[in-house]
Amino acid sequence: MRNINRKNILFLCTGNSARSQLAHALLVHRASEFYDVYSAGTHPEVVDPRAIKALSDLGIDTHALYAKSLSEYSDMHFDTVITLCEEAQALCRNYKQSNQQLAWHLTDPKSRSQHHAFERTLLEIDDLISLFLVSDLPTNLRPKELVSLDTEDPLEISPADFYKCLTDDIRLKALMLTHYHGELCVCELMEALDEESQPKLSRNLAVLKKSQIIIARKHGQWMFYRINPALPQWIKTVIAQTTRHNISLISSSIQTLKTMDNRPSKDKFCG
Repeated sequence: MRNINRKNILFLCTGNSARSQLAHALLVHRASEFYDVYSAGTHPEVVDPRAIKALSDLGIDTHALYAKSLSEYSDMHFDTVITLCEEAQALCRNYKQSNQQLAWHLTDPKSRSQHHAFERTLLEIDDLISLFLVSDLPTNLRPKELVSLDTEDPLEISPADFYKCLTDDIRLKALMLTHYHGELCVCELMEALDEESQPKLSRNLAVLKKSQIIIARKHGQWMFYRINPALPQWIKTVIAQTTRHNISLISSSIQTLKTMDNRPSKDKFCG
């Protein structure tokens, strides 16, 4: 019997050859009883065999994975659409046939020079899926965990400097929300945090930006912020685990953003 709470989830990338396939297989592995999972590419390619191997090595089923075009789902409605690269986000930031959209900016494992590049990417996706499940599913769900791998630290940020950035409630919640949504602008954070003073919020974001915890880009009149993808893995893990295990701190903010009117468009429209 179909679960009445079952939801449609679409992972979207450019080639549908690596990141979106990893996310697709992992979510099916961890929560197939709650979701119908799909993945697609704006310009689909062949699934990378290294992605298949990374999944298979962890005992995750890959037999149903193949690259698909976004056009195959033109008539489908999705509860959540998750983009996994900047190119897909730029093309489909406002996917009309979805209730919500998240942007998980992940480095393409095919462009990574580090050892175990696909395994590293899989673990980063696992952290994000863990957060998504905690926020989206009933509390009695206990997701399966993956085994972590040793990683190299791309940036040199001291623990003291990092933890100082988390001592302010606005900075902490802004960081958690940005991690959850992938990218947010000042007006979205003001709405989510019920903060009336834009200068106050901007000063706190400037602290995070100066410490290289977040990075910013300007699009039109808006400045958008996201987690710095070059952060050391230990910092990414702290942010992910802090958000995952303290989701109640931002649950009302997440709901506020879901119902926020006139959210700024981050790029071109899709659909």
